[in-house]
Amino acid sequence: MEVKKFSNGFEYVEVKNSVASAKIALQGGHIFHYAHNKKEPILWLSDESVFEVGTAIRGGIPICWPSFGMNNSDLPQHGFARVSMWNLVCVNELNSNTTEVILNLKETQESLKLWDYKFDLELKITISDTLTLEMTTTNLDEKSFKLTQAFHSYFKISDITNISVNGLDSKLYFDALSSYNIRQNGDITFSAELDRVYQNVESPVVLKDTNAEVKLTSQGSSSVVVWNPWIEKCSRMSGMSNEAYKEFVCIETANAFEDFRTLGTRESHILKVTIS
Repeated sequence: MEVKKFSNGFEYVEVKNSVASAKIALQGGHIFHYAHNKKEPILWLSDESVFEVGTAIRGGIPICWPSFGMNNSDLPQHGFARVSMWNLVCVNELNSNTTEVILNLKETQESLKLWDYKFDLELKITISDTLTLEMTTTNLDEKSFKLTQAFHSYFKISDITNISVNGLDSKLYFDALSSYNIRQNGDITFSAELDRVYQNVESPVVLKDTNAEVKLTSQGSSSVVVWNPWIEKCSRMSGMSNEAYKEFVCIETANAFEDFRTLGTRESHILKVTIS
């Protein structure tokens, strides 16, 4: 493990073990690279992503916390954790195949102005032949708070027209484009912009590509977000080329909409995903 900096001073942790490699920005607790050795990256990172303090990274796995989307109008979209500076607690080499990185975020004077709660947020990232993110939120305040959150995972694909997302057949989803609740019929394929929040998901979700598949197994979550901006929206988005929509799909482990959590004083909630 090494702590490195880009030329502008932006810090990240680089991990290499006998089976995989990863890069994690201290800003946002944001893993922006994960790959099995001698294989293509599993996570997508925009060629136009800017690594600058105060600017969210486009790609990898942004941490949406303590609000997903615009659920709290007093907060920036997807909350403030993804542009906050996290503390590197420790790096544990569990064995030659497995490295564990633990990061922590606590309230600051700036965060209290946005969101008036004291908290402890721990993120444990385990890099092996699988990638596991485990995030524990603890309420250290004297009043309860409502929590929505997500691992906003961008997956690298061969082409958006080649893939399907399986494991959500018959699940009810909220369509953010139409504001309707609709029931899924079969596997998800892509031929237009898609932005959906699936509810009551218990089983793993599988991304199938031409010659590969990725499985997401979640805990502490029953909502899954599936998103691709397609042509028009992609052309308007920052940190993304006009053709980028072809290169990725987002499948997000979340506590969104009716899957929100309310934490009383000293209560904790763990959100976890294993990507294999």
